Amino acid sequence: MSTIRTERSSGRSGATVDLSEMTTERQNPASTDIDSKSTKEILAIINAEDRKVPVAVGKVLDEVANLVDAVVASFKKGGKLVYIGAGTSGRLGVLDASECPPTYGTPPSMVQGLIAGGREALVRSVEWAEDNAEQGVLDLESTGFCGNDVLVGITASGQAPYVLGAMRRARELGAVVGAISCNANSGTFDLADHRILVDVGPEVVTGSTRMKSGTAQKLVLNMITTAAMIRLGKVYRNLMIDLTPVNEKLVERSKNLIMQATGCDRGTAEQAFAASGKKPKIAIVMVLLGIEAEKAEQLVAANDGHLSRAVEAYADEKARP
Repeated sequence: MSTIRTERSSGRSGATVDLSEMTTERQNPASTDIDSKSTKEILAIINAEDRKVPVAVGKVLDEVANLVDAVVASFKKGGKLVYIGAGTSGRLGVLDASECPPTYGTPPSMVQGLIAGGREALVRSVEWAEDNAEQGVLDLESTGFCGNDVLVGITASGQAPYVLGAMRRARELGAVVGAISCNANSGTFDLADHRILVDVGPEVVTGSTRMKSGTAQKLVLNMITTAAMIRLGKVYRNLMIDLTPVNEKLVERSKNLIMQATGCDRGTAEQAFAASGKKPKIAIVMVLLGIEAEKAEQLVAANDGHLSRAVEAYADEKARP
């Protein structure tokens, strides 16, 4: 039986890409006859394949850790993290970036997501936009990207010119560049300092990379920002103490966080929350140490935002003769 070769420009000097060589474009033997299965059987096949994803992610934790350390170093220099992708990959990057401000109290500029096709691509298919390498560069430069920043290219196939163009520009600027892909021959790996290959195997529906590949990317993105924020002191124990309480649910969560972290009653939590300027982290320090908001702010700032260190530093200060 003959093999059909599907090629398109990769954006690299007119080179073409043979999709038949990509893992994500191969047929999955586990789902060969999925169109003849019952609904329950279809779901069982999908579920069995999905279970392979966290296992694949678990095999690249060293690579993810190295990228996280680079991101933390960038943040400490005042730099930012920018994700760039097309289609599902781009949407996942924008999603992860957009959730950092409410979850960790970060400015919107600290973690940003770029997607080929811009805002329109978030709600509808603009697949042709990924072939524009020049636009990738322009979009990256629009963020004020510089050598202190980190760019992470996200693409299942690893060949989107929009992503590759931006990655080349980031390298020219001397920035750290990472890549997340599900194909070993990803073009992004040629341009990355940190290469994260999550080999999830062929998709249940051939080439539908919004499935296992998308799930793998989401898991890795969760790890990158969550681990980085923990390293920056935005988590105490396992509590998101730097959240921004912008609605009733988050206000209530903030008060619960104060009670969980300190063991105080609701009344005390509400008083500290109000006195802290609605900052859960500061309120927690106030209750734990019995100090005013200004002193709590100073302690936290002097300890790089780490609540545990602030509490220990205060204890050491009190213990001195």
